[in-house]
Amino acid sequence: MSRLETLLGLAWPVIVSRSTQVVVGLADALMVTQLGETALAAVTTGALNAGTGFIFPMGVAFVVSSFSSQLTGRGDAAGARRFGWYGLGVALMAQVLVIALLPMLSRLLSANDYAPDVERALSVYLSIRLLSTGAAVGNEALASYFGGMGNTAVGMKVNVTAMVLNLLLNWLLIDGHAGFPALGVAGAAWASTVSTSVAFAVFLIVFIRVGGGYGPQNLRWHEFVRLLRFGLPSGLNWSFEFFAFVAFVNVVVAGLGTVNLAAMMAVMQLNSFSFMPAFGLGSAGAILVGQAIGRGHKDEVPHILALTFATTAAWMGLVGLAYLAIPEPLLRPFVPAGPNGVGFLTVGIRMLVFSALWQLFDAAGITISEALRAAGDTAYAMWTRGVLAWLVFLPGSWVTVRWFGGAVQGAVAWLLVYLGLLALVLFLRFRSGAWRNIALVEETPQ
Repeated sequence: MSRLETLLGLAWPVIVSRSTQVVVGLADALMVTQLGETALAAVTTGALNAGTGFIFPMGVAFVVSSFSSQLTGRGDAAGARRFGWYGLGVALMAQVLVIALLPMLSRLLSANDYAPDVERALSVYLSIRLLSTGAAVGNEALASYFGGMGNTAVGMKVNVTAMVLNLLLNWLLIDGHAGFPALGVAGAAWASTVSTSVAFAVFLIVFIRVGGGYGPQNLRWHEFVRLLRFGLPSGLNWSFEFFAFVAFVNVVVAGLGTVNLAAMMAVMQLNSFSFMPAFGLGSAGAILVGQAIGRGHKDEVPHILALTFATTAAWMGLVGLAYLAIPEPLLRPFVPAGPNGVGFLTVGIRMLVFSALWQLFDAAGITISEALRAAGDTAYAMWTRGVLAWLVFLPGSWVTVRWFGGAVQGAVAWLLVYLGLLALVLFLRFRSGAWRNIALVEETPQ
């Protein structure tokens, strides 16, 4: 099997797995729409806020893949499995922390400018949805463990199962079908919580059954600390970019009016369909990078990265061409009814032009960042994203819009600048070879 076939074989289950999350988000929004704008606002905002709570521990757990791939390349199956358990430890810590903070939920929500009815519904949604924090992080940890071993299919199967169960429970619990009570917003929250938790329970059973005798009794505290040493920067890396984008939408774009905000979110929805395959390819390339490093073949890494980037760039380049060639048909399903439809389409098409321009930058940023993560170079990526997102992208877009009266195109142009600078800095980091000197796993398996 060629390296390209191996890359694609690892990537497509990751692509399907990540895409299930998009489907669940869209389905949740569509299935509560008939309940009114309060329910829709509570569910969509609640999902975003829950994601804000999940993103950091999930980023920490994601680095399990780096350890698992390197130890698999080294032939140390027992060591790789221990890091699967450490990822579950991160999930447990996240759940305990969330439960401790739940009594403060109402106070945190009241500090925002939500309408009273939205705040009440949002409180109900989050008090239920956050109960599955540990399960969501645990799913990420176990998918990372199996993925590092080269088995990305098991994570896909678990996420598809969760998606199907979530859709079924939405139908049963939101409006009340087959004898179940109509719970509305709470029903949507319970659907997500139960489906995530059931999927995790299944995943955990699979993990235990394929253990080969390597149970939690073999764990070592210094290895868990090592996971946190590399995982905390990974979690912050995810958080810095996510929070910066949330601030960009809420502070910069929202101030430009509803039409501009709606167009921006529509363009981001379209971009999720280009990003998911790209992220899947980047993650697959990172698995191959980690395994090569574990085998002691670091000279293979630049070739793996080049192949991963070429494949990812080919995909995202085609997407960019589609944005330029047929922007109106792509945006047409998102156009709202009423007099603002024409303005929405005009703004959206202009945004798609910028989005087409940043596709190759995004391809480079994803693939290089994932390769560095697999090598253990998580702190550098964290600082790079933090500085560029919070000291360049966010203030630059805010100044352009608020001080100089720039239109939404000026704000979106800063996304292009951010992604271009990120790709350049990460490329220079990789070319420097600093990643070759990082010892992610201990030199001698214990």
